[in-house]
Amino acid sequence: MFGWFKKNTKGPDYSGVDSREKAEALVQKGELQKLLLLPAEFGGEDVPPNVVYVPAFAVELKANTDQNIILPLAQEDTITRYNAAPEYEGKSFIPAAINIEASEPGSFTYRVAIWGKALDESSKTA
Repeated sequence: MFGWFKKNTKGPDYSGVDSREKAEALVQKGELQKLLLLPAEFGGEDVPPNVVYVPAFAVELKANTDQNIILPLAQEDTITRYNAAPEYEGKSFIPAAINIEASEPGSFTYRVAIWGKALDESSKTA
C-alpha cells in the first residue's frame, strides 16, 4: 500500500541500451550526451575508446570535477596522472558509474554514480 511514495533510488534503467547505436539514438532524443573520459582540455580525443554516453547530470558532475578540482591540482603539480574509468552493469553500453582517479604525487578519487547499483552504493555512503 502507498508504494507510490517509495523513492526510486536507481534512477533511469539503461540495461536495455546494449549498443553504441542505441546510445546514439538516445543522444538524438536528448536523453543522453556524449562525454570524453579524458577531456579535450587534458588532451583527450573524440575516439571510441575515450567516449561514453551519459545523462546530462553526469556530464556536469564530471566537468565540474575536472575543471574545479583536477585542473587546479595539476597546475599545482599535486597530481600528474589522470584516469577516468567507466564501470558497467550487465550488457549496458551506458556506464553505471565513472571512477576518476588522479595521482602522483598526491591522490584524489571521485565516483560519478549514474544508474543502477552504483546509485544504490552511493546512497549508502552518503
